[in-house]
Amino acid sequence: MPSRSERGARRAIPILLAFAAGVLVMLAVARLSPAPEEAPVPERTAAAAPATTAPAPASTSPEADDDTVQTDQWPSDGPTPEQVMTGQPAELRKALAHLAPREPGHPNVYAIAFAADASEDVFRNEAEYLDTLMTRRFGSAAHTLVLENHPDTLSSRPLASWTNLEGALDGLASVMHPDEDILLLYLTTHGGDDHSLLVDMDPLPLDQLDPDGLADILAKHPFRWKVIVVNACYSGGFVPKLRGPGTLVLTSARTDRTSFGCGVDSDITYFGRAWLANGLNATPDFIEAFGQARTEIAGWEKRDTLTPSEPQIDTGSGIADHLAAWRKATHIGQAVPFAAAK
Repeated sequence: MPSRSERGARRAIPILLAFAAGVLVMLAVARLSPAPEEAPVPERTAAAAPATTAPAPASTSPEADDDTVQTDQWPSDGPTPEQVMTGQPAELRKALAHLAPREPGHPNVYAIAFAADASEDVFRNEAEYLDTLMTRRFGSAAHTLVLENHPDTLSSRPLASWTNLEGALDGLASVMHPDEDILLLYLTTHGGDDHSLLVDMDPLPLDQLDPDGLADILAKHPFRWKVIVVNACYSGGFVPKLRGPGTLVLTSARTDRTSFGCGVDSDITYFGRAWLANGLNATPDFIEAFGQARTEIAGWEKRDTLTPSEPQIDTGSGIADHLAAWRKATHIGQAVPFAAAK
């Protein structure tokens, strides 16, 4: 059986090939036709759209269509790659030490944000915004671990890596009540048509993550209640491996479709804007926010004449009621406008 790193390296190749193929297609389209004139997205009802709803994103390339992937992301004035790698155990311990104790008597939500690709700011922006949203809107201060690959946070955040994800889950299991509390895992990066996720902080040798690998990681931990969000192209391929009792799985695309909104000209992906920034500010209900987000994304894709991404949802038995119990016991704060990380 191939090792984890061998399997990860092989799975990275289709993602990079998908990027290259997408670039050629989009360049050809750009030559043959002018950019479509931007039409307004249909307004949502007053009940569904708060005053802070973020505007519809401008037309952007799909995640697999990125012609701006950097080959050298390392900051010239940062720590060396060796220093970063050897410092990861200490960075993760420090992050875990800052987690706040759970509030007794009702379900708590603890979150992990996993921003895996260092080549674009959108993934870091979503991870940092999830932390802000959990703290200010959902009253869960210091209940979020941010794992991210980005040149600006090599000395302040643990890397988004396979090893750190396992360590983060180990740490959360010692703070949470796994039979009562809810794990929210939000993964955001590029995805390949083989359903692998790009995990990259060049030149570090990071293993890639696929549905089997993520399912194996989660199976080793005792969390009964889980919300797993995979925001990447072809992310619907994660649903069959992650679905189960007590688990809500949300993906930004179906198994054979790309999702949209990444690139250096974007601050946040379509799904990140629609579910995180708009949906969860309109309603604290994760499932209802997903329904609103799916409708909103479809409108943007129609405007931009894009092949629909068709975000997916799978609701395991019991999780909807358990999330309702969490909302009932949680003080829901005001909407928090999205802002890019600084």
